[in-house]
Amino acid sequence: MLGFVSTSPVFWIILTSLLGFKIYLKLRTGMCKSTKRMDGKTVIVTGANTGIGKETARDLARRGAKVILACRNLKEANKARVDIVASTGNNMVEVRHLDLSSLGSVRRFANNIINTETRLDVLINNAGAAGFKNKMTADNLQLGMQVNHFGPFLLTCLLLGLLKKSAPSRIVMLSSWLHKTAKFDLYNLNFEKWFDTLQVYSCSKLANILTANELSRKLKETGVTANSVHPGVVLTDVWRHLPKIVKLPFILMARLYFKNAVEGAQTSIYLAVSEEVTGVSGKYFENCEESKLSKAAMDETLAKNLWEKSEVMVGLSPEEIHF
Repeated sequence: MLGFVSTSPVFWIILTSLLGFKIYLKLRTGMCKSTKRMDGKTVIVTGANTGIGKETARDLARRGAKVILACRNLKEANKARVDIVASTGNNMVEVRHLDLSSLGSVRRFANNIINTETRLDVLINNAGAAGFKNKMTADNLQLGMQVNHFGPFLLTCLLLGLLKKSAPSRIVMLSSWLHKTAKFDLYNLNFEKWFDTLQVYSCSKLANILTANELSRKLKETGVTANSVHPGVVLTDVWRHLPKIVKLPFILMARLYFKNAVEGAQTSIYLAVSEEVTGVSGKYFENCEESKLSKAAMDETLAKNLWEKSEVMVGLSPEEIHF
């Protein structure tokens, strides 16, 4: 058998192809080259206790920013804080509780920020998850759509006043290339007509882009920019809800070909700090450069309608509107 492996041209062709593909992916990985400091700036990163969010927070803390880790799991968030402070020497890293599956939690978090912070320079809506079962939250919203879209939508709306006060400021929405596979239906945002786990994720990621694009129009000439990002296919806890039958082979493949968390954080960091994107808004980035959107993601009417429907579904009141 070993002799066959060592002499078989098919084996070596396959091995060379796999290695070549791995090298190709590494070469395409964009890295944020900006050396800009963030001293005196305040940043919120949601879902910052692990993965892309944690590495994004670490980088911004290293640049001197005050970084607020907005997380559901406070135990893990505090562990992340200790690690980030130790590796950066920046003590201005704080943990605040935020559960995107509860609109009440989102409002409590936002009120806490408004009452305690004098400025907010960057809001990074990083938190998200895939593989949710068909479950409704206490707010009568589909769980995956609430965590990935409705929760971040409400949070962003509530913090717009502080972001405008702190302008120039930036909003970064993490999305995914899977937005291109979305079968989006404005009248099925809760997936009551039909349900598909992958489509919940794809539709929520399309909703992230549509939200960022609509924000860019609503915030025109305010000094607040809003952009969306595909971090790459990254091995993080976002996949923790996958069914067990596919989880093991998926993770084995992911370890070979997916980006690690540091690599996955680069485009978020780029949009948060880079001078190159100053004033740039309503764009979609991948590997630290602008990327193409699907036709649906560029649909201004769809974005406007989604925004209006989302306002109703999260119960946004007139006093919570800051644009």
